[in-house]
Amino acid sequence: MKARLFSVLLPLVLAAAPAAAQEKFPARPITMIVAFPPGGVADITARPTAAAMEKVLKQPVTIVNRPGAAGAVGNAAVANAKPDGYTILMALSSISVIPAADELFNRKPAYSLDQFAPIALISADPTILVVHPSLPVKTLKELVALARAKPGQLTFSSSGIYGALHMPMEMFLNAAKLKMRHLPTSGGGPAITALLGGNVDLTAGGPAAISGYVKAGKLRPIASWGATRHPSFPNTPTFKELGYKDVEYYIWAGMFAPKGTPEPVMAVLRDTARRAVEDPDFKKTMARVDSLVQYKDAPEFEKYWQADAKRLAALVKIVGKVEDKK
Repeated sequence: MKARLFSVLLPLVLAAAPAAAQEKFPARPITMIVAFPPGGVADITARPTAAAMEKVLKQPVTIVNRPGAAGAVGNAAVANAKPDGYTILMALSSISVIPAADELFNRKPAYSLDQFAPIALISADPTILVVHPSLPVKTLKELVALARAKPGQLTFSSSGIYGALHMPMEMFLNAAKLKMRHLPTSGGGPAITALLGGNVDLTAGGPAAISGYVKAGKLRPIASWGATRHPSFPNTPTFKELGYKDVEYYIWAGMFAPKGTPEPVMAVLRDTARRAVEDPDFKKTMARVDSLVQYKDAPEFEKYWQADAKRLAALVKIVGKVEDKK
């Protein structure tokens, strides 16, 4: 009797197993890793994106800040996460720089770019050079003159060595043949805090992170790394306008999943990202912080990312070993 009952139930159990394994995604909360502390571009972009995604997915999308090593710690956490769609990353353009810097120093890479699957590009903004109001300069020409009069004395903060805010500064310093002291921090938020507190003289900041402080008169914009002027900073000239033709840099924020995430899951994440950037509340939040939404779906984003990664890897070689120069 027992044998007969077992033979009847076994096919039912086996039939149910695939159905359980193929549960509808997402069946539980999603974690979005931000590889920087609160207050920077990645965090400011991630929070409204996650809120808009929750409306679509009907599941919580929880932000977890994992700062360290200019983003390497958080990026690596996602690179090595289980590829099931429940751990994703809101990354900055610096995701491409870290492996290039590891190669330059001949050290074990924190991760490789082929460990990530692009979901969507969310935003892309030129960084803006801002100074503390106490610094007696109002133009880039005046800043360059002051820096040349005081070689190695002016200081700038960044989100970490070779990070998204360090690279544009090195690009400018190389082009202008200037020397300044570098204060690396754990992220864009702390870099701006250091400037607001008068601990440094200037920094490169993403528009989303500096906008409120500029409007309040707590920071003074000097120049933009964009090809054209940022619409929210119409009175801030570009480096190109001011004669630095090759000084152009954008800080972008994009979503990634671990490589190997199943295609049906990636399809859900991609569709959710598309619907999230169309959400009115998301648009209002991004407009409020003067960040330009530049949505690209995975195929277009991957092409954009690959081209940008090549450009940034070349820039790392131009900048060279930073520790040897300071």
